[in-house]
Amino acid sequence: MGCCQSVESKRDWKPLEERCCTDIPWLIIFSAFCIGMICICGFAIATGAASRLISGYDSYGNTCGQKNTKVEGIELSGRDQTDNKYVFFLDPCNIDIINRKIKSMALCVSKCPDTELKTYYDLKKFALDNGSQLCSYEITPTRYPSHGERFSKCPKLPVPPSKSIPVFHRCVPVDVGCYAEFAQAFVTFVSDNSVIHRVIAGVMASKEIIMGLCLLALVLSLILMVVIRYISLVLVWILTALVVLGSIGGTGVLWWLYVDHRNALNEKTTSVFGKEVAADNVKALLVYAIGATIFTVVLLLLMFFMRKRVALTITLFHVAGKVFIHLPLLALQPFWTFLSLMLFWVYWIAVLLALGTAGNPVKNNSTGLVEYQNKGPLQYMVWYHAVGLIWISEFILAFQQMTIAGAVVTYYFTRNKSQISATPILTSMLRACRYHLGTIAKGSFIITLVKIPRLILTYIHNQLKGKENACARCMLKACVCCLWCLEKCLAYLNQNAYTATAINSTSFCTSARDAFIILVENAVRVAAINTVGDFVLFLGKVLVVACTAFAGVLALNYQREYTVWVLPLLIVCLFAFLVAHCFLSVFEMVVDVLFLCFAVDTKYNDGSPGREYYMDKALMEFVENSKKMGRYKPDEGDGREMKSMVSWKTLYSCVCTLFQSSLKANFQKIKSILATFK
Repeated sequence: MGCCQSVESKRDWKPLEERCCTDIPWLIIFSAFCIGMICICGFAIATGAASRLISGYDSYGNTCGQKNTKVEGIELSGRDQTDNKYVFFLDPCNIDIINRKIKSMALCVSKCPDTELKTYYDLKKFALDNGSQLCSYEITPTRYPSHGERFSKCPKLPVPPSKSIPVFHRCVPVDVGCYAEFAQAFVTFVSDNSVIHRVIAGVMASKEIIMGLCLLALVLSLILMVVIRYISLVLVWILTALVVLGSIGGTGVLWWLYVDHRNALNEKTTSVFGKEVAADNVKALLVYAIGATIFTVVLLLLMFFMRKRVALTITLFHVAGKVFIHLPLLALQPFWTFLSLMLFWVYWIAVLLALGTAGNPVKNNSTGLVEYQNKGPLQYMVWYHAVGLIWISEFILAFQQMTIAGAVVTYYFTRNKSQISATPILTSMLRACRYHLGTIAKGSFIITLVKIPRLILTYIHNQLKGKENACARCMLKACVCCLWCLEKCLAYLNQNAYTATAINSTSFCTSARDAFIILVENAVRVAAINTVGDFVLFLGKVLVVACTAFAGVLALNYQREYTVWVLPLLIVCLFAFLVAHCFLSVFEMVVDVLFLCFAVDTKYNDGSPGREYYMDKALMEFVENSKKMGRYKPDEGDGREMKSMVSWKTLYSCVCTLFQSSLKANFQKIKSILATFK
């Protein structure tokens, strides 16, 4: 592995000089956890749950397509279903939405009925011709038309034509119209099926246009990542002008309304009751106008004093655009991350479905049919599997952040850009795999630790809507809100900790502390970048969505026979926003990494011999202009020691203590809320 001892005591920032394995214990813990996930998958396969999931099983515990063993207490179990490879539901449209299952008897058949069967004589003929019993096994095909229990143990007439699903061997009706009523429950504005049919017809007829527009959104997002460095200045000035004009205009309108209402009150043209209302309105308008004036003055003062900080944001956007020109494969990071997440989610869902059929067969006394129930340790496997979904998903996202941070750090701290390797992204990925998987595992676990109680509280709140009292509802919402805010703060700190790890090759806690110190020392710059920068990127997303929607309107205009454009345009706009969000989120990560590198560079270097800057020429010009205006003052001495480390360490430890106490408090609140509803 090429590991060396962790250097926890160092305080110097030495970019790219040393490389050590970090947080090895957490890598071991994460590896053990992944082995546990694999063992759960193996358990599902070994107990036959995977075969029941794929082949299906009937309502008597028989797995279709194989020989079965007898289930105690179930008379029709233990049948040889080798020739009956498909699952047939007597009433496939009887769906239990809450429990997510079909409330119907299931049988193993050798062939799905491919034509409509209208009478019991048709059922009898189909069973005799194909050897597929469509009624319960104890009823022979010759007795279908006259059997006394044919209404409960035979399929509901007429039996629609069906076909088997590839891989999963279930007979599904060819016409899915019977499921329309469930779709309508989620689409409240639809009053009849004709609207659904017109919308679906419009989508199917314009599927080529939808695919073309989605490709257009992808291309626009890629182009925007490169050209945003040229238009960021314009966007910032537009933002500034809108804020100034909006605040001044709003304040002016409020004062004008106050004067107008006061003059109307003094003219005494209203009734006594009207005078009281008018007097109240005048007082309210005066309060609003004074409040708006104070807000406008404070806002203008903040913008005046932060105008130079905005210049840093524009410069960072300019440099970030150059980074994407030198490292074009950064734009492909959302693809690899999305592909990894999709593969993992497919695996996770498959194992979860297998666990759903991995229980012991138990007879339901009310129906007399067999159900598989999860009892004992199997329930804990499901919870373990659920935690794995969150932790491993966060691990994949954190790996992307570490890869981007490593590539951008290498670009920033390499003086001669021609010496950068031909594949810096691949090099960063390999470096993260070799040295920093433990740090990624620890950072993603911290997010998981906060996300799990938040999701549990959200689930409890949704399940108890209308049942809990006002106090419990307020407590739940407050806890969810606090945990959400804590998760966002920790996610931002984690991202900067990964950057510090990529620079200094220190453990997660050391990197998080050092990054926290740098961010606090540059708090005003951070605020400017996060406000102005986020708004500029939001405008970029709006631009991509607007251009794609405009192109969609023009393209759909040539298909006027399909007047329902709502769903195609919604699909296109949603996809365009998601694509723009994915790509511009990568751009935002690059800007954040560049800022931390810039802050470290300006803290420990001043441009003198032996302490030359690493930064780009654009950032160098920003520093030089700041020096001329007297705003930038490099530290005295050699700048190699973090002089305020003791005080910042105290502050950082206080934040960590606050985080721990917050978690404990939230867990206690969860217990008290659960106890309230027992």
